[in-house]
Amino acid sequence: MSDLVYDVTEATFQAEVLEKSKTVPVLVDFWADWCGPCHALAPVLERAVERHGGEVVLARVDVDQNQRLAMAFQVQGIPAVKAFAGGRLVDEFVGAQPAQVVERFVESLLPSEADRAAAAAAELDPAEAAARWREVLEQDPDNLPARAGLADLALREGRPAEAIELLRPIEHDPEVAVLLASARLAAEAADPASRFAPAAAQAADGQADPALATLLAAVREGPGETRDQARALMLDVFRLLGDDHPLTIRYRRDLTRALF
Repeated sequence: MSDLVYDVTEATFQAEVLEKSKTVPVLVDFWADWCGPCHALAPVLERAVERHGGEVVLARVDVDQNQRLAMAFQVQGIPAVKAFAGGRLVDEFVGAQPAQVVERFVESLLPSEADRAAAAAAELDPAEAAARWREVLEQDPDNLPARAGLADLALREGRPAEAIELLRPIEHDPEVAVLLASARLAAEAADPASRFAPAAAQAADGQADPALATLLAAVREGPGETRDQARALMLDVFRLLGDDHPLTIRYRRDLTRALF
């Protein structure tokens, strides 16, 4: 096997598939030695991956040796090919497929020309980058890298409301969750009429504990618009901290109790 094609197990799946997919798309081939169609599909997958020279990789999972993985990803028939990007499952197919179908599947995971242009713009100075990102959006209005790039620039330049508007068309994409949370907290912190401006400023400044304590107290006051706003801001702080942060775990539990 080459560096682009490798075996993974239950012990290595997290690092070699989920984490790796945050930097490069990972195809996962669930197969077994007794499966004839699996042996037919394997070289087709390998050729498709190698054709793209490192833009995508292929991880192979022997379902007989890794039954818990197969169950976790609801593999009911093999070969089953699942594509991961950004740490999550994004596409899949079942059964041996012809080379042209596999090639289209792989190509759908790769950056478009607009994505490549938007990524290249990030290496330019801010003014040139902004101009290039706007050009990309003229051709592809929902292009995520261009919208995220412009929003990040707006946020760094103190224009959080503009950043929020830029992200609105792609706000449900997990890749912009942290950026959007940062923009919403910055906008709240800049609002002199907001009761939660000090807490939002604390959260944006890395003082999450006192910020969450203030917001949780508001949630506990009872139903209404104020509670909803405080809850939404707490969720944004959780996004900044990450799901595994001790403060996220503690305050999420407290939030659930306060709500229910």
